[in-house]
Amino acid sequence: MAGDQKPPSTGGSDDVPSGAGQGWTALSYLIGGMLVWGFIGWLVDQWLDSGGIATGIGVVLGMAGGIILVVRRLGTPT
Repeated sequence: MAGDQKPPSTGGSDDVPSGAGQGWTALSYLIGGMLVWGFIGWLVDQWLDSGGIATGIGVVLGMAGGIILVVRRLGTPT
């Protein structure tokens, strides 16, 4: 009946996905960080002609940033 239904989630910023959603969220943070910061590093390499050093540094920084985001967003149960 209509009175027994659970209201839909509001989709606010405090909502934490559960189960597989947490895994996909963590994976997207890690891959996204690597891609974005790796691309920024590649741009710096093209600008400074540094031979790929900045790209490697960008990928590592992106991985570290992704891990920090995962821990902050999904690491603490509510």
